[in-house]
Amino acid sequence: QVQLVESGGGVVQAGGSLRLACSASGRAGGRFTMGWFRQAPGKEREFVAVLSWSGAAIYYADSVRGRFTISRLKAENTVYLQMNRLVPEDTAIYYCAAAVFSPPGYSSWSTPSGMDYWGTGTLVTVSS
Repeated sequence: QVQLVESGGGVVQAGGSLRLACSASGRAGGRFTMGWFRQAPGKEREFVAVLSWSGAAIYYADSVRGRFTISRLKAENTVYLQMNRLVPEDTAIYYCAAAVFSPPGYSSWSTPSGMDYWGTGTLVTVSS
């Protein structure tokens, strides 16, 4: 079992920045891939970014590449999502996810079904 707890959401004006954090606990060693997804009202959950345990694999959705940065502090088993130049279209509930059992690689990690554990989400609202 893996427990994921997100923090850092809030309201920000367009052009501003926010940093989300996700703390993982429960699985010995914590050596698994972690990522972020988001879900806007009336839309399906979509991939945002993912980072493998080794750090060798990092993937971003086209819509956030160049604006968002995913990083990980292994010692604290925490993954971060630094979000810059936010736009109203970034408004969504952001979910942290962990891939423990799924096959490695972008095709798996970039889909909700490729993640095994989820946090409860944190709301990000970008005002225009």
